[in-house]
Amino acid sequence: MKLNRTVSSCLRLPSLLKPYSSFHWTTTMATTAKSVEGMKTVDEADVGISCFISQLPGFRGILKQRYADFIVNEVDIHGNVVHLTSLDLPPEMDVKAEDKNKSSDNEPQNYTSAIESFKSISNATDAERLETLINQVTSGTDDEILPVVLDPSSDKSKRTAIHNFVKEHLKFLVTDTVDGPDSTSKCIRVRVNSGAHNNRGNRSKKRKERGDKPFDSRGSEHWPEHVGKFLRFHLYKENKDTQEALGLIGKMLGVQPKSFGFSGTKDKRSVSTQCVTVFKQQASKLAALNKRLFGIKVGDFCQVKEGLLLGQLMGNRFTITLRGVVADSEETIKKSAESLGKDGFINYFGLQRFGSGSVPTHHVGAALLKGEWKEAVDMILNPRETERHVVNDAREYYKETGDIDGTLRQLPRYLVAERAILQCLKKCPGNYLQALKGIPRTLRMMYVHSYQSYLWNNAASLRVKKYGTTQVVLGDLVSTKVDAATKMVDSLTSEHKENNEEALDCDQVDDTAIVDLPAERSDLVKVVSIEDLEAGTYSTIDIVLPLPGSRVIYPSNDIAEIYHDLAKKDGISLTDSIHGVKEFSITSMTGGYRRVFQKPIDFEWELLTYTDSNKPLAETDLDRIAMTVDKVGSAEEVEDESMNSDANPPGTDLKDQTERKEDETDTGNPNSEQTQLALKMALTLPSSCYATMAIRELLKTSTSVAYHKTLN
Repeated sequence: MKLNRTVSSCLRLPSLLKPYSSFHWTTTMATTAKSVEGMKTVDEADVGISCFISQLPGFRGILKQRYADFIVNEVDIHGNVVHLTSLDLPPEMDVKAEDKNKSSDNEPQNYTSAIESFKSISNATDAERLETLINQVTSGTDDEILPVVLDPSSDKSKRTAIHNFVKEHLKFLVTDTVDGPDSTSKCIRVRVNSGAHNNRGNRSKKRKERGDKPFDSRGSEHWPEHVGKFLRFHLYKENKDTQEALGLIGKMLGVQPKSFGFSGTKDKRSVSTQCVTVFKQQASKLAALNKRLFGIKVGDFCQVKEGLLLGQLMGNRFTITLRGVVADSEETIKKSAESLGKDGFINYFGLQRFGSGSVPTHHVGAALLKGEWKEAVDMILNPRETERHVVNDAREYYKETGDIDGTLRQLPRYLVAERAILQCLKKCPGNYLQALKGIPRTLRMMYVHSYQSYLWNNAASLRVKKYGTTQVVLGDLVSTKVDAATKMVDSLTSEHKENNEEALDCDQVDDTAIVDLPAERSDLVKVVSIEDLEAGTYSTIDIVLPLPGSRVIYPSNDIAEIYHDLAKKDGISLTDSIHGVKEFSITSMTGGYRRVFQKPIDFEWELLTYTDSNKPLAETDLDRIAMTVDKVGSAEEVEDESMNSDANPPGTDLKDQTERKEDETDTGNPNSEQTQLALKMALTLPSSCYATMAIRELLKTSTSVAYHKTLN
């Protein structure tokens, strides 16, 4: 562990240090974090977060005053820190694919014989539609070429024959399947291959022209055998969550969200870089998006054979800057930082795990576990005081009128769960269970996972209160001495196969994968015996606690009781299911384990002074690229396209601009002319560990957004 304490003597640091008694953390956490401007938010005590490792006094510091104060770089499964280092195409990827398309697909050809053959598997009307589409493509028109929809058919073998015919004989076209006029039939839609004809495709088409279903990636099967089917790239984003960024990229490419693979989500209010894979896409197409994307960059392209799955990472490297630091003395800050590096922090699930709204996700999870489907739906849909007016107005409108169509027109598309529920209720009124199942699987399971996390947090607090943080006691659960990397990979594999069906809604989760169990399997966990204590085999870093499920064991001391006591108070049994819906039953979940104490890896820190609150205090990956490229040419281009531009970029709507300004100013410091103190830290944490909990141990204050807004 490396500790840096860098302070320039000419800055006269002691003059910046003030008595901290007026910021006593217990009072602040009990009051301010509970209510800001009349809005109710989740408090740490509500989700079992109540203890600290050290007894050192805390100090004041503002977390995420700017989103660039929270930088996250993924650490891949091989232990490499992921950085965006280049926006350019590798030489071997440049131009070749486009040249191939030009030579093979753009040459004038006569498709008369193909049309005649097509009639044998379809009908004359469809053949005419197809011929019209082909003539438009081959004419070289600059007009927009719309897709054609063939006659509905309930014969799957016929539809398959048409798909295969287009793939084999008309490679410049692609097909997909859309719903027909009734439940028994489907229609085939034929369109221009966006990668084969001057990049035409759905990029310029309005949503209503192609329905709610985006174009998928069918038709890309014509792929060289020696080239990996997945394109891996590094995704750099500012103040956007992972799903939002990939949704925008997918829309521009004309591919569905499921075409992308990633290892974990990253915090929205941050600058983050992570690995992403996409199925059968050309690097040149993604690289071309950099000029159109705002707050997002892609680069470091390479072809790979396998796509990424949730959980395939070792952790994250954080660079965190706490601004507006106020402490009794420099020694207070030094001792707190050294204690965090030496002793670590309690590995709580952070507040992000339980949602940012006035309805905690674990409350919804409890309703699901009890089979209270309507109550769960109501909690998800009901008005919330903490939301923006436009969103809350839509919720109020639905509660008062029950008008689903009108509500859907008002609800933003990023509210995935709410929109999915309403769309299902429109089709099946009153079927609340089916409506809940309409939510993407990974998102709907988040509610149950958050209840597991709620129980775990409370158990961890009880363990610390009763037995402290310095010793292993009889009956503790510990991770056995097996290679940590092996345990992590083995324990995650089965969970990811189960949970990687749908895209993740990242607006409601933290900077880690939803399946956040670097959890030891039951055969790698044991109960501490008297012999173990006498031999001194285990230390506190080995202590784990279970997340309830059918395959876990509990400590053999009194810590196990809190799981059942809390669940019983909520009307939930951890051993019996009261309904037959397996995915909403703890007895049907395998469960897992989580370390109680966590130490930061490669921990560094330094004290800085600043006068301008808007000035970055840490370098991002994009900053480094700007400094390394040619100052006369490319550097100017990078600066012009930088994320801090006030100009509206192409494809950016007013809502995005408004939200960015709100995000940028909601914790701004009005005293920007005064010399202030900042604590800058760098640390690596395993996946599923919350950096905010490390900050909490350091400051001894709440980590809620509501609280940190009040520090200004």
